[in-house]
Amino acid sequence: MTDTHGDAALVRSSDDHGIRTLTLDSPHNRNALSARLVAELRAGLAAAEADPEVRAVLLTHTGNTFCAGADLREPPAVSGAQGLVALLRALVELPKPVVARVTGHVRAGGLGLLGACDISAAGRGASFAFTEARLGLAPAVISMPLLPRLDARAAARYYLTGERFDAAEAARIGLVTVADPEGDADGVLAPVLDGLRRGSPQGLAESKRLVTAEVRRAFDRDGEGLAELSARLFASAEAREGMTAFRERRDPAWVTGAGK
Repeated sequence: MTDTHGDAALVRSSDDHGIRTLTLDSPHNRNALSARLVAELRAGLAAAEADPEVRAVLLTHTGNTFCAGADLREPPAVSGAQGLVALLRALVELPKPVVARVTGHVRAGGLGLLGACDISAAGRGASFAFTEARLGLAPAVISMPLLPRLDARAAARYYLTGERFDAAEAARIGLVTVADPEGDADGVLAPVLDGLRRGSPQGLAESKRLVTAEVRRAFDRDGEGLAELSARLFASAEAREGMTAFRERRDPAWVTGAGK
């Protein structure tokens, strides 16, 4: 496997027999969706699309966090929400399959990356939570790739409560394709990647269009409105209190006796 990016890149790229691996490598903010990381990931996807030798993309991470969601240190704006919409749409519309390999924590917007991938595997150390409601936010933009694929009752529970859940539960509710709680996910991914290597470019592209049709319709219908909703929530007084409380490691003002 050959590294094609410099050490300073937040998204590193390598190739292995037709599989382009894009590795999120931004440890200083737990692979949060900063404007720079989003831009680098979109560029990596575009490069994979343009390379005729690439049959599929494998999205993975360094460290113990796959993606922590939005970078709370960046000022919220409509442009940031629109950038996330564009990234998730790029994952969904890429004419090559995208596979996620998760062996760490995934929070909030990071779950949108999983929803936009075609196949995903979660291994030892993976945990998941929709933390938005606890911060005065909502899983707005990420709902487009997620809600068509998640069990509806489970989505309601985890959207509303922010509870943490494990890899086995993530597989049960449709967030990931397969769970490997005792392993690193590579074993269960091996036959998947082998199958993708055997696919023709046309066959893979048209098959993906079939299985992503409902998600693509959601982007066409709701993308602009959900980006505006996300930006409005991030700019609200409640969200400012929620994010401040999170940074200060305290309960926000609205918590009423939780855990007592």
